[in-house]
Amino acid sequence: MLPRVKINFENGALGGMAAIDDGVIGLIMYGHEIPTKYEQGSSYKITSLDDLASMGITAALNDDNAPLYAQVSDIYAEAPVGTVVWLMCSSSSSDILSRIGDAKNLLRAAGGAISILVFGDGDSASPAVVAELQAVGVWAADVLFAPVLVLMGTSSYSAMYNPSTYQANRVCAVMGGGNVPCVGLLAGRIAAIPVHRSVARVKDGMVKKTSILLSGLPIDGFDLPGISDAGYISFRTFVGKGGYYFTDDKTATDAADDYSSIARRRTIDKAYRIAYGMLVNELSSEIAVTNEGAISAPIAKSIQNAVETAIENGMAGSLGVDPGDAKDTGVQCYIDVNQNIVSTGKLNVSLRIKPFGYAKYIDLSLGFKTTTT
Repeated sequence: MLPRVKINFENGALGGMAAIDDGVIGLIMYGHEIPTKYEQGSSYKITSLDDLASMGITAALNDDNAPLYAQVSDIYAEAPVGTVVWLMCSSSSSDILSRIGDAKNLLRAAGGAISILVFGDGDSASPAVVAELQAVGVWAADVLFAPVLVLMGTSSYSAMYNPSTYQANRVCAVMGGGNVPCVGLLAGRIAAIPVHRSVARVKDGMVKKTSILLSGLPIDGFDLPGISDAGYISFRTFVGKGGYYFTDDKTATDAADDYSSIARRRTIDKAYRIAYGMLVNELSSEIAVTNEGAISAPIAKSIQNAVETAIENGMAGSLGVDPGDAKDTGVQCYIDVNQNIVSTGKLNVSLRIKPFGYAKYIDLSLGFKTTTT
């Protein structure tokens, strides 16, 4: 061998993280088993509508799984091919409450990757149902460390409740649809846009569905302001623009809740996932302390910087940074150096992120110009 100099690239010193996919969907629906292809209680991962063909699921009216096909079709009408959808065939034909176990199994099967959990059919937004779905969302965050937004819907106006009073900021109730509620459309739009963006943003264009019904009638004829005030996400039209648009991006809680919108819920959930991914690296690590048993200031600063950098890099464009302030990063991590980690074994970390504001109401003052001033 000839004399030489060899340089080996080291890896792993930066403690980086893989990019988080914010648009992974989990879909639970009643389904008919297709032996060896689609079985109740099993999970299936697809990335396009065409994948259903290999599972024996079609749009044919005589196909018992046609409603499932319709929901997946709605998802991919809004979300690009390649968007990951996890499916689970439920044995329950109508009762969402009986599918809670299926939902948790699907979230486990996906390894925490799902961030949008969809109940594609079943009950409307009754208080008992919404409370249980909120509990699933809380469980996913507390146990799997993988928070989710839960979507459910109804195609019937007679099933109208008042989700805005439910204090369920991980749940969204959709009103509108034909054979199935239009939750697939909403899930697909959510998956296709950044976490900080409202699904009601008009610039993103109309939904990819030309006819939206409610109780079998065109949705335009119903009290859409009243439906929205009740806390549902529904569909509207605008004079001079074609097609339907989402009315809002509300979660099933009151407006005073910090997470009363999908955009705010998703933004904070992404920060949660990133912060967890960084801080779990510090779990059970030895930490240098002062003579008083408090965390050393340089160590605290190092952890703060690591978390802030991860948030800044992972959420670039999704934080409400002031473009006129070069020092505004939209994130602040703080560790109190006076906490006695020797006696408690506990490290308290505070993380704050800055959201965007949203122009939900625009008032224009319009008049004639008669002077040069």
